[in-house]
Amino acid sequence: MGTDDDDELMQRYARGDMRAFETLYRRHKTALYRYLVRQARNPETANDLFQETWSKVVTSRDRYEPRAQFRTFLFRIAHNCFVDHCRRASVRNESSGGEDGWEGMLPGSEQDQPDTRAEQAQLTTRYRAALSTLPAEQRDVFLLYESGLSLDEVASVTAVGAETAKSRLRYAVSKLRAALASTTVIQETGV
Repeated sequence: MGTDDDDELMQRYARGDMRAFETLYRRHKTALYRYLVRQARNPETANDLFQETWSKVVTSRDRYEPRAQFRTFLFRIAHNCFVDHCRRASVRNESSGGEDGWEGMLPGSEQDQPDTRAEQAQLTTRYRAALSTLPAEQRDVFLLYESGLSLDEVASVTAVGAETAKSRLRYAVSKLRAALASTTVIQETGV
């Protein structure tokens, strides 16, 4: 990551060191945005939640106490912002009207051939569909873990025990594998 740990950077930022905040932002912006865009499934909503999350980090800098890792603190704020958004919207799942924007972050093939792009688009569509069928608690745990948080951090962010987080992750992975495998078999057999 760097020579300074995140907690020290946050404390330096609380004392007015803007470079410390810039370092924290650079370190965590990609994983945080990826988590939010996959949760919200709408780039505009994800952008709003991304800004809201960082805004809350800024406003809480004077009260920040390094009880957990900064990353856990950051993702807990993001998770809570998303939950609050869903409460305000009275909807857990928003439907996307177009490209989510994160598909471009998926690793591509060396060749930019139309058939390769079509296969990637089909895989992305199957993945998104399978992800949307997961119960909210399992999807939350999966996306947080996929964003680079440890199981202990995921448990802290979602306010559940480590074994519960581990179980939810295991169920999510199993359901995603089954959904993606059955979609592949159905497409290959023409059923």
